[in-house]
Amino acid sequence: MITIKSNYIGDLRTKEIHLQSGETIITDAPTDNNGKGEAFSPTDLTCASLCSCMMTIMGIKANKMNIILDGLEADVTKFMADNPRKISKIQIDFRMKYTNASPDQLAFLKEAALTCPVALSLHPEIEQEVTFQF
Repeated sequence: MITIKSNYIGDLRTKEIHLQSGETIITDAPTDNNGKGEAFSPTDLTCASLCSCMMTIMGIKANKMNIILDGLEADVTKFMADNPRKISKIQIDFRMKYTNASPDQLAFLKEAALTCPVALSLHPEIEQEVTFQF
């Protein structure tokens, strides 16, 4: 079953439609690669996907253990390599002001994040540097 319908809409932009929900995403080439940088680039979405997958997996595990993750935030930084142009590193810094999780539960959540489906699907040459402040 098709999940996403994608269209090239010109001027180095694409439109992605999630068929189940109807939600859309516009991508734009970054300014350092001939684009306008007015939307997420495809490589930005890769980095965002890693972060959101980690958060989602932590949320699934936290719900099963009645752990509060509300207020979990992250900053994501993308590093690009040249020749060939590709993502070389994704840095994610998670932080949360409050949680009711024990230290053992937090260790379990961190491990769950680091082994989320997107993390396991990325090429091993892409360095994933992840920190947790909670």
